Amino acid sequence: MRMRRKRNLEPRIEACGAVLLARGRPCLNLKEAAEGFRALVDLQAVFGNGNPVHLDVGCGNGKFVSEKALREPNVNFLAAELCSNVCLTAMEHVLREGIPNVRFLNIPAEILPCYLPEGSIERIYLNFSTPLPEKSREKQRLTAPRFLEIYRRLLVEGGEIEQKTDSEPFFDYSLEQFAQNGFTVKDITRDLHNSDFAQGNIVTEYEKNFSDRGLPIFRAVAVKN
Repeated sequence: MRMRRKRNLEPRIEACGAVLLARGRPCLNLKEAAEGFRALVDLQAVFGNGNPVHLDVGCGNGKFVSEKALREPNVNFLAAELCSNVCLTAMEHVLREGIPNVRFLNIPAEILPCYLPEGSIERIYLNFSTPLPEKSREKQRLTAPRFLEIYRRLLVEGGEIEQKTDSEPFFDYSLEQFAQNGFTVKDITRDLHNSDFAQGNIVTEYEKNFSDRGLPIFRAVAVKN
């Protein structure tokens, strides 16, 4: 179901300018933008420090990245979200709670390199990305090879991708793609909440609703070789 546009969306997004680094796309053609447009963000200037930077791709309503930022005040967090309606919810929450170490990119994941310098990210989070099971939509999955190449460019040497999903077919697909595209996979679990990795796990409302039904959460970490 299509989400209803929030009231006063544009003025409210404008009011979030203090935490919004980029929005939209520089041109209609995403491939052209990804290859030719650069407006690289000075992350040290933005955050006012040289702390490590983590990136949440598809941050949704921001509950995960907000809690993560509170738990790890010495890490800077970037949150990328394509949907302006959803991104607004996350931004307003961060501003309301006064969380200082989170900034947002309201852009497609395809153009992250337009704004983020290569080798600037230590960890990427992919939390409950849409599985897109149709074969015709494989290239749109956030663990498809074209996206993994983007993550490789953004990550420092030895940087990591942490994935959580409720879809076992998508999880299996992701493990295969990680292995085939220059990542070493570790810390694999097919039942996160009953594993050694449960301690410290941030459980979002979506994740709780799913696990409350007795269904497993799948998790793995992929390390850039």
